[in-house]
Amino acid sequence: MAKTKVKKMKITLVRSTIGTKPNHRATVKALGLGKINSHVETEINESILGMVNAVSHLVIWEEVK
Repeated sequence: MAKTKVKKMKITLVRSTIGTKPNHRATVKALGLGKINSHVETEINESILGMVNAVSHLVIWEEVK
């Protein structure tokens, strides 16, 4: 059985959540981000991409090889 390589992405919080909507704050927390410049590596799937898209003005992401 061949194993497929899972694609991962690195998500970094670059803007503060102060003054943002409560839904955006909850999304950032659900992604595992807390303070500015904190980052998390997670595998790419549709739910994560939707969350990143919702808070795209607060985070940056890049694909990790």
